[in-house]
Amino acid sequence: MNASTVNTKTANYFSLFASSSTLICCALPSLFVVLGAGASFASLLTVFPFLITLSQHKVAISLAALAGITLAGWLNYKTARMPCPADPELGRACLKTRQRGRYIYFGSVGLFCFATVFTYIVPRVF
Repeated sequence: MNASTVNTKTANYFSLFASSSTLICCALPSLFVVLGAGASFASLLTVFPFLITLSQHKVAISLAALAGITLAGWLNYKTARMPCPADPELGRACLKTRQRGRYIYFGSVGLFCFATVFTYIVPRVF
């Protein structure tokens, strides 16, 4: 595994973490309120009070997640054009790692889009 593959893997996992944190801090409260479960969310805040602090910094968290996802996408694009090793076993492992990285990346993008819709669009509509 070369350094570029390690950097891409790290960026993919960071983007997944960042988009998940956006989902937890920002989309979860909106989702509970839209579903009419405000009382359930209030009891959830008593168990996890750090959600209030995270929600106060939702713009910074969203921008950091967007930056991480953009970096991961750029690294995925860059490494997708690189050749895999000529050895058949290493070549299969390289292609499998790239495919897994793409799945993680697109999962991160999906989570980020879902969180963004429930954080910034749904509260303005309802």
